[in-house]
Amino acid sequence: MTTKSALSRLAILFCALGLLSGCGLFGDKDKDDASNWPEKKLYFAGKDRMASGSCNGAIDYYEKLQSRYPFGPYAAQAQLELAYCYYKSDESASAIAAIDRFLKLNPTHSATDYAYYLRGLINFNSGQGLTERFIPRDPSQRDPGAALQSFNDFSEVIKRFPDSRYVRDSQLRMKHLRNILSQHEVNVANYYMRRGAFVAAANRARYVVENYQQTPAMPEALVVLAKAYKILELDDLSSDALRVLETNYPNHPGIEEVKRTRVRE
Repeated sequence: MTTKSALSRLAILFCALGLLSGCGLFGDKDKDDASNWPEKKLYFAGKDRMASGSCNGAIDYYEKLQSRYPFGPYAAQAQLELAYCYYKSDESASAIAAIDRFLKLNPTHSATDYAYYLRGLINFNSGQGLTERFIPRDPSQRDPGAALQSFNDFSEVIKRFPDSRYVRDSQLRMKHLRNILSQHEVNVANYYMRRGAFVAAANRARYVVENYQQTPAMPEALVVLAKAYKILELDDLSSDALRVLETNYPNHPGIEEVKRTRVRE
């Protein structure tokens, strides 16, 4: 093969590669590069992606918009939709950060109720990894920090925006969260009982009795309270807790547990 023929073949190869890549070797920069788009085009491109179910694609457009037009007319709404897309993509920390930024920059925005509600949802589902989706675990066994923050977020919706469309769902979720938080306290109280830390157990159980009335954990909290006080020889307090238990939950098996409990030797 001659040198001239070899060079011709190489030239043909480079041209073919240029065609396959969609641009010539010396072509103009991609005219569809989103980094050069105006704010409105970026926003609606992200919205279209989100509507089609591609949150990952929407995130790219919304992030570009936030970077290039942080105070533009579409910035606030894009920030909320970015937070939602992060949430749907299991990027909870980024979602919370986006909401916090929105609330800081737009304290009087008409969608502030939704921002608190969305933050409540994110915290509500926090800690539920892939494993727990297939092997559910008692939520009261998880760290209660996210549940408490979620409770506070939904509480903000109810207190600050009583006419919001998100109030009813917030109320239902708060009821569920109260049950989780109260049961968590009882779990800790039972742990202290097993460890012989009876004062700490009584404090945890009393907290449930004082703050989480009408939750399913209430009778168990009364049992722990009565037993802990009895072991500590605080007989009047133990009798009071037992009386409340017998009056409100007369068939609870914990009544006999309390009666069989012995004081420390």
